[in-house]
Amino acid sequence: MTLKEKIRAGELTVGSWITLAHPAIAEIMSKAGFDWLTVDLEHSVITIREAEELIRIIALCGVVPLVRLSANDPVQIKRVMDAGAHGIIVPMVNSVEEAIRAVESVSYPPGGKRGVGLARAQGYGGSFERYREWIKKEPVVIVQVEHIKAVENPDAILSTEGVDGFIVGPYDLSGSLGIPGEFEHPLMIEAVNKIENSIKPGSKPAGIHVVEPDIVQFQKYIQAGYRFMAYSLDTRMLDTSCRSALVQIRR
Repeated sequence: MTLKEKIRAGELTVGSWITLAHPAIAEIMSKAGFDWLTVDLEHSVITIREAEELIRIIALCGVVPLVRLSANDPVQIKRVMDAGAHGIIVPMVNSVEEAIRAVESVSYPPGGKRGVGLARAQGYGGSFERYREWIKKEPVVIVQVEHIKAVENPDAILSTEGVDGFIVGPYDLSGSLGIPGEFEHPLMIEAVNKIENSIKPGSKPAGIHVVEPDIVQFQKYIQAGYRFMAYSLDTRMLDTSCRSALVQIRR
């Protein structure tokens, strides 16, 4: 099954975030066994050129390469899709109009508004016809629910044709409430409860990014019904592994 098919079937998929541009990071994480990996352009210094290399490595390792955009920008969407991304994660989608904008930026006319070019995704021109058929049914579009405005109207956003699911951005969501990073604050708990109450059988899958590499917390979200799960990111796994080892050593 493709990633899109798994998402539509409500299967659990587990991915992670890449913020370091070195190709070895993408190779190591791909070979670890994630279902998908996201190249993060929003909160990293990864360039579009480096993103293409990471996308190539992830795909060659048999893992699905996604890109988290810096913004809901049609030009950036066009470039990362041309570079070979299998889908996008779109930050700060707070309305149906913004969701439609993202979907249309992924697809060629008549279903979308994406410009047509011949780059890596199209085999540099050699496999354009095959890619044109692929783009009609396989790209993954995940919107980020990371503002209280989106929490107030998630069903309308998710009803947008072409949106495959959503993922909660806990840090920005808490920031929109004026309590950045305070995940146990009553306002944050209330917002997360609203999101979880919208998770229903047969609905488009909910996802969340468990930023700290905490398996117990990760399992709690799975039990709450989340299915598009992001486990930590390269820098946090590296940092916590080093620190925990040194604590043990110094004892």
